[in-house]
Amino acid sequence: MRAKNLQVIYVMWLREMKIFLRAKSRWISNLALPFFFLFTMAFGFRRFRIAGVFHGMSYGNFLVPGIIGMTMLFSSMFTGISILWDRDFGFLKEIMVAPVKRSAVILGRVSGGVTNNLIQGISILLSSFLIGFRINSLLSIFWALLFMVVISVGFNGLSVAIASKMRDPQAFPLIMHFFTYPAFLFSGALFPIADLPFWLRSFSYLDPLTYGVDGLRGVLVGFSQFPPILDLSVLLIFSLAMVILGSWLFSRTEV
Repeated sequence: MRAKNLQVIYVMWLREMKIFLRAKSRWISNLALPFFFLFTMAFGFRRFRIAGVFHGMSYGNFLVPGIIGMTMLFSSMFTGISILWDRDFGFLKEIMVAPVKRSAVILGRVSGGVTNNLIQGISILLSSFLIGFRINSLLSIFWALLFMVVISVGFNGLSVAIASKMRDPQAFPLIMHFFTYPAFLFSGALFPIADLPFWLRSFSYLDPLTYGVDGLRGVLVGFSQFPPILDLSVLLIFSLAMVILGSWLFSRTEV
């Protein structure tokens, strides 16, 4: 049974990867917005010194980890919407009647989504060197990949959880935007959260992406508002909770 579940995870991962690689318009559109933010804001604000950005850091160096976090967040929406598409086309029904654990199906979908997100996040990281971005050391890349994975797992799990309770593929992006845009803006991706008034900063502390962006910034450029181990711990708890919630809601979904 364990071997069968591992096979299911692999098959669902492979299916998500094939869909991603064949849908060129999808991953191009996914990268368009992060690239737009990265290049326009990095060059547009390169001569400014923004309060809260310390140690002589350029705004471009401050911005890159936030854009990577943004990419992980927005790309995660497609894991949930693929469930709704599968429901419409009848593929979900075939999965639900198969003698396999539904948690294995979710783990396969989430792992496929995480892999897709990693490809896009690495693309942003490599492109950032064109604007003069510099990392602390080669070891920073390993820690950055770890943070990307944990961020992606959490928000892919959230996407699955929301999709499991919905039936309208057209309404799903609207609902996800209700979560993603506040999460992005409160995360400190574009500006230090220390500049926010206390009542707004409280929302940032409740935002899981805050700890993802802060952790990426800490390991890549050495500037963070929280210890990286705290950032990673919060993200691990969030990711585990979202995968459990997504698996539970998916197991109760009706086709």
